Amino acid sequence: MPETIADLLPEEPLPVRLMNTVWADRHGRHDDLADIGGLRAWLRRTGLVADPAPTAEDLAAFRRLRAAARRVAAHVTADDRPPAGDPPDDLGAALADLNADCAACSPRLIDTGDGLALRWHPGPRDTDRARAELALAAARLFSGEDAGLLRACYGPGCVLYFRGDHPRREWCSAGCGNRARVARHYSRHRPRRRD
Repeated sequence: MPETIADLLPEEPLPVRLMNTVWADRHGRHDDLADIGGLRAWLRRTGLVADPAPTAEDLAAFRRLRAAARRVAAHVTADDRPPAGDPPDDLGAALADLNADCAACSPRLIDTGDGLALRWHPGPRDTDRARAELALAAARLFSGEDAGLLRACYGPGCVLYFRGDHPRREWCSAGCGNRARVARHYSRHRPRRRD
């Protein structure tokens, strides 16, 4: 089993990878953002921040963004699974959190001398910029053409989301697909209890 779920699903868009930092396996639920070290490792793996130095406030902010994204994803996918992690109670609160991160660090159009370029305004810390980029990417994912491709994995015990880029893809991974098939087979062929 991979050490983190990011090792299993590296091809997913960054907002989905952030949502999937809460994951489950037969040993229980796991949180890749349980502490500052986990956030640092995740930021480094994603390439969002080359040399991350997150603070406790950054950890809380990324966890809040993840919870908001998972709540919005549940709405977009009509996900009726029990929530994993600590999602906001309602969609309005999740949208407010997501929008706050989008607005916190906005890009500016500047003249570079060689033409116009979109650059982050001076001053944001790398972790603030990374969180804003993730929030903007999540907003685009939830509102763009790819919103219809977002799926909740209904593999037994799974809490992940994925981009269903193939019409027949039903699970986040082959492992979840196998567990679902085994569970279906077992439910059809198990002996009936006599009362």
